[in-house]
Amino acid sequence: MFRGVTALNLDAKGRMAVPTRHRDLLRECCNSQLVITADPDRCLLIYPAPQWAEIEAELDALPSFNKSARTLQRLYIGHAHEVEMDGQGRILLPNELRKFAGLGKRVTLVGQVKKFELWDEEAWNAKWEEEADLDNIELPLGMESLSI
Repeated sequence: MFRGVTALNLDAKGRMAVPTRHRDLLRECCNSQLVITADPDRCLLIYPAPQWAEIEAELDALPSFNKSARTLQRLYIGHAHEVEMDGQGRILLPNELRKFAGLGKRVTLVGQVKKFELWDEEAWNAKWEEEADLDNIELPLGMESLSI
């Protein structure tokens, strides 16, 4: 389970150190094998390889004659890169994905239970400020009865 928001730095080679609290779990659940892909929000999604395999199968099963389905397949599958966390807990972010997401030196890693989102720090702060109007949140269907 990946959760929390962590501010990080990318090094000169485009590597990111995975927070220590997530490293052991990633070594256990996927043998340090990850998949990084693009997201329409201009952030990157980072999945443990087994979790990505499930997502990829669902995307592949979409009807190929549906224009929206093809667009999603091209975005998520077409931009997917397999990466491995090194012995020091770092992953190398592919240059094309760094450009896609506009990643600078400062980034924000956001845990999303089964995956991570990786944002440029300024883009994350702007997105969070824009979307975090807590007084006007519209709940998705079925969430009205959720008790927290």
